[in-house]
Amino acid sequence: MTDIQQPSLFGSDSDDDVPRPAKGAKGAGKSPAAPAEPVAHIDEKDLGDGPLHRLMDGNFLQYASYVIRDRAIPELDDGLKPVQRRILHALYEKDDGRFIKVANVVGHTMQYHPHGDASIGDALVTLVNRGYLIEGQGNFGNIHTGDPAAASRYIECRLTDLAATQLFNPDLTDYVPSYDGRNKEPVVLPAKLPLLLMLGADGIAVGLSTRILPHNFGELLQAQIAILQKKPFKLVPDFPQGGLIDAREYDEGRGKVRCRAVIDQKDEATLVIRELPYGVTTETLIASIEDAAKKGKIKTKAIRDYTAGKVEIEIALAPDADVQQAIQALYVFTQCEVTAALRPIVIQDQRPVEMSVHDVLRHNTKRLVELLRKELQIERKKIDEALQAASLVRLFIVHRIYKRIEECKTAPEVRQAILDGLAPFRDQLRRDITGADLDMLLAIPIRRISLYDINKSKKEEDDLLADFAAVEQNLTDVTAYAIKYLRTLLRDYADEWPRKTKEAKFDAIEVRELTAEEHAVVLDKEKGYLGYDVGGGEPLFRCSSYDKVILVWSDCRYRVVPPPEKLFVDKNLVYAAIYDRDRVMTLVYEADGITHLKRFAFGGVIQNKDYFCVPEGESAKCLFFSDAQPATLYVKYAPRKSQQIHQQEFEPKKVAVRTPKTRGIQMTTKVVAAIETQKPRNWDDKAGPKGALLN
Repeated sequence: MTDIQQPSLFGSDSDDDVPRPAKGAKGAGKSPAAPAEPVAHIDEKDLGDGPLHRLMDGNFLQYASYVIRDRAIPELDDGLKPVQRRILHALYEKDDGRFIKVANVVGHTMQYHPHGDASIGDALVTLVNRGYLIEGQGNFGNIHTGDPAAASRYIECRLTDLAATQLFNPDLTDYVPSYDGRNKEPVVLPAKLPLLLMLGADGIAVGLSTRILPHNFGELLQAQIAILQKKPFKLVPDFPQGGLIDAREYDEGRGKVRCRAVIDQKDEATLVIRELPYGVTTETLIASIEDAAKKGKIKTKAIRDYTAGKVEIEIALAPDADVQQAIQALYVFTQCEVTAALRPIVIQDQRPVEMSVHDVLRHNTKRLVELLRKELQIERKKIDEALQAASLVRLFIVHRIYKRIEECKTAPEVRQAILDGLAPFRDQLRRDITGADLDMLLAIPIRRISLYDINKSKKEEDDLLADFAAVEQNLTDVTAYAIKYLRTLLRDYADEWPRKTKEAKFDAIEVRELTAEEHAVVLDKEKGYLGYDVGGGEPLFRCSSYDKVILVWSDCRYRVVPPPEKLFVDKNLVYAAIYDRDRVMTLVYEADGITHLKRFAFGGVIQNKDYFCVPEGESAKCLFFSDAQPATLYVKYAPRKSQQIHQQEFEPKKVAVRTPKTRGIQMTTKVVAAIETQKPRNWDDKAGPKGALLN
């Protein structure tokens, strides 16, 4: 197990930038020549308050403050570093829905960012690979292999729909002059998303650093809803590389996490790494495996990297290597397991502060409510002005007030004539009439007056009034509006970014993970035997000795057993799988001439004890049993005299999930001949109704 190394973010600040003589050059490797003039003696007492000391103190503090606030540490309000904010602002200014050359975006961003194109390009590529805010077209590198992106002139990008709709609002944005005073840039973006926890952050400043891990988009929004509802919530990191994570010491982002690769056993002598730990690339992982092999920590014959879109690293073990010991060694001696130490430091009110990720999310949620409140207030004002304009136009045209200005000879007379004409209708207006209102009325073309439709105008005003009422209602309870807003985001976007990292407790599942494919369970239907030492049968699944196996028979009896070596199960076994107490099962059974449909989860059981997944005391026959969650069941009935219905469709997912002892929903009293999950060839789409209570 190794620690994740913090990357160097600022090459210009490293010691490698100090000029050195070239290798082999005259004077290389020698001490510097003695100065021509003797060095004056400096009294140590003068060092504390001398001009040089004061100059260094002042400049160092300014530099440290600048690096902390303007380069390395993200802002709490919008979760962005300055370079990220400037990139997004530049993209927003150039956004027309089409892809833009990255080189053009970098050039445009340089109007706001004083540190050159390299830092801008690197930050943009990172944002593209995170996926939330910028969509890329072309080669933006590979997060698995660490391969760099193509040159900026060859690749293109644009804002995602999520970023375009949730990050910008000029009416709510404060601007400051750019570094050269020629342009204005946003202080922070009015982001309605918890960007800091979505993207994560790494930064090395002067005297401090920050590390915040990325989290799952949908889980963050659900946590925000819980905050607004004053309910407890939990956050666990989620990485784009996937992998496994042990977050027991996460401590709301102030502790540490252990991350593991996903390792599968391909055969007796081959292991395959499918997913990487956070912060590890295939190159660094392979290098760590080779290093461990050289040190005799792991016995390997060859390492083959087939990674492209997905990670696939094959490790061929030596003939005498023990597979489980090899897996153990990979986790212990290579970067198949890494530990990430965390410190969530952010900029709040121009100062660096340490906050937990829960506190960060609470702040983001509070800010979301305030942003929504301000947006509603702005929207209310816009609707109010639209209603004022619509009312003025209607009164101006319907009551022929425009006729009053035909004989007016001066502008003041025209304006006074309009005011006099509108005077009797002041109670129908939203506010007092202004000069801008009069200018708007005078700008109405004659054609619009002649074609004016009073009914259409009245409908538009009614629609505006309805919108105004809706905004007013939302303003009365902004919290409820924010919850509704978050649920809309969840509905529209959460499916795009499902959780990729599986949470686990490594200490508890370590052996299980190492022996995940220890046994291949086989079923011999002819002889009625099941187990991992049964030959000549049908392979069902692989499991470890630490798993449990669920067995279900045709009489709806079930039992949970350890993985059997060779167990007689008779020929009436209908289902066998690794036991999962929460897995939803679909069952169709017949009892006393009535066929029932039900969905249930097994729940807790005692090993080697028989249970029934039908009501107690019923004699039942299983007709269909599956864990595949079929969308539709196609049921054929046995032919009977005077029988009108010969087939029916049923939708199991509309049946609520209950306990094994529930009876389920009655399907039919007819004799069922066959049940299929796919439409049979002889199925008549026009014949027969759908299942009662289920269509």
